[in-house]
Amino acid sequence: MSEPPGRRSQNGPRLQELYEDARRRYSRRGLFRAGAVGGAVLATSSLVGTASAGGFNAPAVLLKETANGRTLRPFGRHIAFGADPSRQVVVSWQAPANVQAPYLRVGTTLGEYGEKLPAEVRALTSDLAWQEREPLFTISPHLGKAVTQYYLHVRLDDLVPNTTYYYVVGHQGFEPQEPAGFRTAPAAGARTAFSFTAFGDQGVGHNALATNGLIADLGPQFHLAMGDMSYANDGEGGRPETDKYDARKWDSFFAQNELVAATTPWMVSLGNHEMESWYDNHGYGGMRARFTMPDNAWDGSTCIYSWRYQNVGMISLDGNDICYNSDANLDYTEGKQQVWLKAQLEKFRADASIDFIVVYCHQCTYSTSGNNGSEVGAQKRWAPLFDQYQVDLVLNGHNHVYERTDPIKAGKGTKKADIKSVINPVKDGTTYITAGGGGESINSWADSKISDSYFGNVKDATATMRVDQEDGEEKLVKVTWSRVRYRGYGLIVVDVEPRTNEPAQMKVRALTETGALVDEFTIRRG
Repeated sequence: MSEPPGRRSQNGPRLQELYEDARRRYSRRGLFRAGAVGGAVLATSSLVGTASAGGFNAPAVLLKETANGRTLRPFGRHIAFGADPSRQVVVSWQAPANVQAPYLRVGTTLGEYGEKLPAEVRALTSDLAWQEREPLFTISPHLGKAVTQYYLHVRLDDLVPNTTYYYVVGHQGFEPQEPAGFRTAPAAGARTAFSFTAFGDQGVGHNALATNGLIADLGPQFHLAMGDMSYANDGEGGRPETDKYDARKWDSFFAQNELVAATTPWMVSLGNHEMESWYDNHGYGGMRARFTMPDNAWDGSTCIYSWRYQNVGMISLDGNDICYNSDANLDYTEGKQQVWLKAQLEKFRADASIDFIVVYCHQCTYSTSGNNGSEVGAQKRWAPLFDQYQVDLVLNGHNHVYERTDPIKAGKGTKKADIKSVINPVKDGTTYITAGGGGESINSWADSKISDSYFGNVKDATATMRVDQEDGEEKLVKVTWSRVRYRGYGLIVVDVEPRTNEPAQMKVRALTETGALVDEFTIRRG
């Protein structure tokens, strides 16, 4: 009788025999028998191949001077749209060492790719002296004084709308074997249905893998990652004297997310954990190396941008600029973001071909979570603009829960919007969603007596909003607009139906990591 998959027969080699075999094959003498230095590199790579896929790249960095490319496998592919997703896509990935002549090949037929397009290399060097070194065994004693990560980017312009492309990445000495694909958006005037997903605060681990699996099952046209992504910076953010940092955790993050990010564009916003203050540009030097988002706000902005997907105008903001909760970058744009936001909202709302405006960022304008609460800076600076230009939906992370408000105007709920209700933002106001259950540890509510309230378990109650004030004091406010609350992992999915014979609408669902329904409502402009 055959053994079940994954179980070794009792007659198979014992653990000790496997160890002895490995010792013989990879002994010092065996390495030198392989020939020149290149043979040693190959043998070493086979020993650490599994660990490298998970993000531990020290051996490849140690041997970068012998990098002939054969043993240096690219990983962590992730793509993003440009400002015009019908024609612009950026393909990014990581190399475990300073490879030669990295490239992308792309085509519209699987297996048939065009010429090699050279990649832009962004090397990010992180001193070990300012990284957290516990536990010590996670850092090779031969690594030296720094770790350098190599991020590769290729911008693709003038693509054909509504077309599937396939691509491979490689470098000198490494011929790619594993293609990935993406689809450009229909042209701006198209009126076809589409969907997107969103969450914040993902981290690295089994819960993050579960939410990734859900994205893969849903197959959205794009995904919004609303800050606090890898938690390489495990601290408040922007405080090098107290933050704990391990730059290599980004390797694990990209390797983990390649399952979906290689084919589904990830559009990212900045969270407080992305304030890695050891780097330049207000601590955003690392993010500039890793990601390429549309650069249309002003020269020097990072992850502050706008774009549109058919009839939806999208705006990504940096909540660190108005955040009193984690205030290391408070007011760093000196008002530029505020001016740009107003102009962009005015532009979108004046465009008759745009039905909905969706704003996404990290910090919450309205939330009753007890950990980070609501952000007074967003309430005073951004919410009045959201009211003025009738923003339909605001999406946030930061608090590791799911919460949906009733529609809000001037800081107050305008009507009770039960699960599966229809909201008209023209008369009702803006709906705010916290979707911070991407994978990191779950938060609690500000009022310990308040329980979760979600589909199949509705428990309406007056909740408590905690707000850090500009003077550093904390204020607790009783609110009635907290309509749906769920402490667990998951994401939101938005199904957009353009205007045909019926008004355009967005159906918004919150799902657990297993796909169970938490919340559902529809935004329909009338």
